[in-house]
Amino acid sequence: MTDEDALDFAIVVYREDDRWEAGLLPSTLTSDLKGLIHALRQQPSESSTIGLVAVGDEFFVALRVLGERVDVFLSDIAASWDFPLAEQVLDYLDVPVPDEEELDEILQDEETVLPAGDLSIFADLGLDEMELGILSGDIDLLPEDVLSSIAARLGFSEPFERAIESVFG
Repeated sequence: MTDEDALDFAIVVYREDDRWEAGLLPSTLTSDLKGLIHALRQQPSESSTIGLVAVGDEFFVALRVLGERVDVFLSDIAASWDFPLAEQVLDYLDVPVPDEEELDEILQDEETVLPAGDLSIFADLGLDEMELGILSGDIDLLPEDVLSSIAARLGFSEPFERAIESVFG
């Protein structure tokens, strides 16, 4: 897949009958955090509901909803300057959007991305903070590839890949 082929997508992952299921959410939710959280809350699940969002080849957001609790992880705070979803995530996390000087400092090192949010979002499912940090910081991976790795590590690779196929055909 080339950079020009990168698409925005949002996938909901949930447990039903003791197995993982995944489905595609409307692409409009890739720029609407409140709508995304609302959609995840609507999905019945035996445990928490997971949302995985990729915005082109730029960044990803992972969410986990359990009742009123919502954990959120953003792969790159620099995206908050150009993408509404990233800005909304920082606002939700009460993390200030970097000013121009801070952004220049962040972007100065092209090998570094700064995540925000809950690095332990999937720790109880087997993906610890360090591993999530390493995955999200790998600038050679597209967001889709990182999310695919997360899905494999958490045990829902097959339903996730089926949902991805419905996006990319």
